[in-house]
Amino acid sequence: MPSLFSSRATTVARSRLVAAIVHMIALPVLAMLWVRTSWARGEHVRIAQPVDFDHRLHVRPLHIDCRYCHAGADRSAWAGLPSTRQCVSCHTPLWMSSAPFAPVRRSIATGQPIRWKRVTQLPDFVYFTHEIHVTKGVGCETCHGRVDQMGQVYQTNPLTMAWCVDCHRDPAPHLRPLAAVRTMVWAPPTNVDSLGRGLVEHYRVRPLTNCATCHR
Repeated sequence: MPSLFSSRATTVARSRLVAAIVHMIALPVLAMLWVRTSWARGEHVRIAQPVDFDHRLHVRPLHIDCRYCHAGADRSAWAGLPSTRQCVSCHTPLWMSSAPFAPVRRSIATGQPIRWKRVTQLPDFVYFTHEIHVTKGVGCETCHGRVDQMGQVYQTNPLTMAWCVDCHRDPAPHLRPLAAVRTMVWAPPTNVDSLGRGLVEHYRVRPLTNCATCHR
């Protein structure tokens, strides 16, 4: 009895079925691999801001404290950004009349804040608060890197769950005295291990690894 379909049609059907199965497996695998790359996380991507703000100038020679601009870092979940008027209070009329300050002048004239672009952003399903980290001795550069060397601030760490959990499991090596939280290139003493353990006890730091700590 002759077959209903030709051998060629059978071969084509089988090839397409195999291709469909391969796609069903390969696409999720490739997606999982992609989200684990630095490109997907946005690491080291220079983001152009509305105003060419240079952290190198403000942090190093001017010695402006991080909290002057990010006043909420040690008392709220959000580090915050300064108002436009707070920014211009430090600059001379000559600077204010220059071309790079056009967005600043427009912000003051319209009362609309400057639309800064976010550099570091965690997923919406992750709960994070700056306050608890800063007041427990986690340095700014631990997460944000050497902003004193950045013309344009960029994300320096992966900020993945594994990266965060590693610190939560053993926080001692990542802690510093509160007076050094905002210090760039903090040099820990030779007895850094005993210092870290002492800070864990002094600041009452708990190694929180429960899922509900970050996923509420």
